[in-house]
Amino acid sequence: MPVKLLRVGAPGEERPAVLAGDGRVLDLSGLTGDIDGAFLASGGVERAREALERRELPELDASGLRVGAPVARPGKVVCIGLNYRDHAAETGAEPPKRPVVFMKDPHCVVGPDDTVLVPRGSTRTDWEVELAVVIGRKARYLESEDDALAAIAGYAVSHDVSEREFQLDFSPQWDLGKSCETFNPLGPWLVTPDEAGDPQDLRLTLAVNGERRQDGTTADMIFPVAELVLYLSRFMVLYPGDVINTGTPAGVSLGKPDVPFLRAGDTVELEISGLGRQRQTLAQA
Repeated sequence: MPVKLLRVGAPGEERPAVLAGDGRVLDLSGLTGDIDGAFLASGGVERAREALERRELPELDASGLRVGAPVARPGKVVCIGLNYRDHAAETGAEPPKRPVVFMKDPHCVVGPDDTVLVPRGSTRTDWEVELAVVIGRKARYLESEDDALAAIAGYAVSHDVSEREFQLDFSPQWDLGKSCETFNPLGPWLVTPDEAGDPQDLRLTLAVNGERRQDGTTADMIFPVAELVLYLSRFMVLYPGDVINTGTPAGVSLGKPDVPFLRAGDTVELEISGLGRQRQTLAQA
């Protein structure tokens, strides 16, 4: 049975839950204190699946409750730059021969509808809808793409918010423009691979103030999901709960000089087919 995991409640007080096929939110508190690396590593997804199949989970009244990031306290957020052919083209970059890898501070992960803060001094805050991969088992020197796919707990919508001046002008590395507070809304759900389907056949869209800015497909990735997980496992140990942001399609403000960057008061809406939607309103930090 496919599973969609989520966490609901105020920041720091989220309760683990699962979304049933009929739309009800069911409480996982009897199985686990949270949806985190320890839960994923210990077979928590399978326990949740079994409890769901046996109809053992009580319903949780989630009306009016905030939805948090579906994974608590990721150990690291690994990001892949320029991983869509059309995005590389719009930025004037050559398609990379190897994955472009950078890190994002995991503390900037927030809920899918939480406020995103425009950093002080920012003039070029930008948007990026991305497919997030969540690791479900320790991955170290994997031997095949099948092994890589087996290490994945699920997928989620990720918003890799970026400040381009900080990213490109202030340092030869990208971290300054990627790790500002609230710069990685995640969720609403962690969707198991059997529910998500082919990770290379998902549509990604993003709108700013109701105007469509991005509309792409994961089929346009230069380095597919399985190849990315396999590649990363050769250079770092991936642990349960780690998040991989796999890149963004064309349509970012960086690639369109006539399209303004984000400002306080703007609203961004993101969606990936089968993985849910996000909606954030920006405010000044």
